[in-house]
Amino acid sequence: MATKYTTPHEVTAYECDVNGTMKLATMIAVAIQVSEEQSNQLNRGADFVQQFGLTWIVTNYQLFMQRLPKAGETVYVTTQAQEYNKYFCYRHFWITTQAGEELVRIETIFALMNVETRKMSSVPNEIIAPYESEKITKIKRYPKIEKVKNGTSLPFRVRFYDIDGNQHVNNSIYFNWMMDVLGYDFLTKHVPAYMNIRFDKEVEYGNEIDSHYEIIQAETLQTRHEIRIGEQTYCEALIEWQEKK
Repeated sequence: MATKYTTPHEVTAYECDVNGTMKLATMIAVAIQVSEEQSNQLNRGADFVQQFGLTWIVTNYQLFMQRLPKAGETVYVTTQAQEYNKYFCYRHFWITTQAGEELVRIETIFALMNVETRKMSSVPNEIIAPYESEKITKIKRYPKIEKVKNGTSLPFRVRFYDIDGNQHVNNSIYFNWMMDVLGYDFLTKHVPAYMNIRFDKEVEYGNEIDSHYEIIQAETLQTRHEIRIGEQTYCEALIEWQEKK
């Protein structure tokens, strides 16, 4: 069975928004940090992976949110690299209270990218073995995200501090671009319950992007999102919302 790694985390005020709850961008950043801690513990950190000329990237997230962690709250973040196939690794995260109540579950799809060619690489056994993940042949796919059809948009310029060690925009920044466009009134009256996000292409320093969105009233209140440069889509997402209680 794949090894699990758990660590406590005290939610700070600067990790939260005006509602006093953890921002999605910082929550993702904390989760990724915990996965890096596990990798370092297994001697499979970034330096080891770079010996193969590779680096980890995330292609997809699904977030299932019962409620968001609150400022001042101590939570436990657990991660497990559950399964992998030739090209993809499937890692889960759980954020729980000290009493064991699940607040957030995050499902992710990781891949390895060649740092020179910027193309995906197969997963070497030397990298994946210590995680004790189950090897599978099936490629898992998350639900399809419908296109933004009648949306509006706001522009953003990629800043220096948006870039990570892979020389492209850190994944957490996309969450900010998607949330910002919804505005103060919406974000203070609604809380996210589910998010499905897919990264298609790399956004680089100096790029100007447009964050497109539309609000859909279906069985649940939904927002659809696309990060575009010109007519090219770089990232897309669906968020389901609940009214704030």
